[in-house]
Amino acid sequence: MATAGSNVVNSLVNSPLPLLIEKLGLAVAKAQSALDKNSIAVAQEMATTTVTINNEDYNLISLGFAPTFYAFTEATVEAKLEFSVAESEDFAIGAEVGVQAGIVAVSVSASYARKFEMSAEGSSSIAARLVSLPAPERLSELLKEIADL
Repeated sequence: MATAGSNVVNSLVNSPLPLLIEKLGLAVAKAQSALDKNSIAVAQEMATTTVTINNEDYNLISLGFAPTFYAFTEATVEAKLEFSVAESEDFAIGAEVGVQAGIVAVSVSASYARKFEMSAEGSSSIAARLVSLPAPERLSELLKEIADL
C-alpha cells in the first residue's frame, strides 16, 4: 500500500518539468526569430525613409541611424516545492469501576486513531533577460553600401 509520502515523491518524479523546459526553449527561439525579423524590417524602413537637408535627400541609414537588434542572453525556469508528511497513532484505554451493594460493574473503553497529515506548497517562475545589440557588422556594411548608391 502506498503511503502519502510516496505519493508526493511520485508526483514530483512525474512532473512535467522537462516539458516546461522544452516549451521555454521553443518560446525563446520563436521570440528571438520575431525580434530579428522586426529589426530587419526597421532597417529596410530606415533605408527607404528619406530626409531632405539643404535640398538634398538622405535616407536614415546614410545619416548614421541603425536598427537595434535584441538578443535573449538567458532564460531560467525556477520551481520550488516544499512538502511534509506526518503520521501519528493514538491508542487509549479507559476504565471505570463502580460498586453498588455487592455488585461490581466495570466499563472499559478503547480508542484507536491513525492520522495522516500532508502539506505541500509550490511556486514557480520564468525569467528572461533581453539586451540590445548593434546591427550585425555585415548588415551594417551592406546598408551603408545601399545608402551610398
